[in-house]
Amino acid sequence: MILKLYEKNNNPADIQQVVDLLNDGGIIIMPTDTKYALACNALKERAVERVCRLKNIDPKKNRLSVICYDMSTISEYAKVDNNSFKLMKRNLPGPFTFILNATSRLPRIFRNRKEVGFRMPDNVIVREIASMLDAPLMVSSVPFDDDEVDYLVNPELMDESLGSQVDLVIDGGFGDTVGSAVIDCTTGEPEVIREGPRLLDFG
Repeated sequence: MILKLYEKNNNPADIQQVVDLLNDGGIIIMPTDTKYALACNALKERAVERVCRLKNIDPKKNRLSVICYDMSTISEYAKVDNNSFKLMKRNLPGPFTFILNATSRLPRIFRNRKEVGFRMPDNVIVREIASMLDAPLMVSSVPFDDDEVDYLVNPELMDESLGSQVDLVIDGGFGDTVGSAVIDCTTGEPEVIREGPRLLDFG
């Protein structure tokens, strides 16, 4: 099933439909401010396991990522020191993933590895969903082969390919082929470990 959403004037009932699905343990494909992503309610461990199976991710070996609505939500689920907080506040919302140590508020599957990636994309659709969900979204980029660039950015093609394995595909327009920048904030000194579409503002 595919649902068209927009940068503004979405029907609140459509957003509520997505939130209800996520709260029921469903998996969606949705836009971000970079690539399209598989997403679920991060507090629903079985849904997180479904996403991991779909991506062939071993959560004991691979770091998982979540999207939060605002800085206070990130602070609930991550241990954030003052320097990291200021850096994130300066750059978010935006195309960045900040690696932080998770708190016990995230399910056990996230704590197999202490570090979790935290995102706050600059995308209205994602932010509307996150604000109504009242929980983080576990996210992982849509799987693709290097020669499938059209599929990577086109939600209708994603629906054709993966629609039977997820509960909903959100069509928010064409996506990007570049992932977010990744910044490790677990050692006290932020380290950019993957460049993204925008340079980090260190202030």
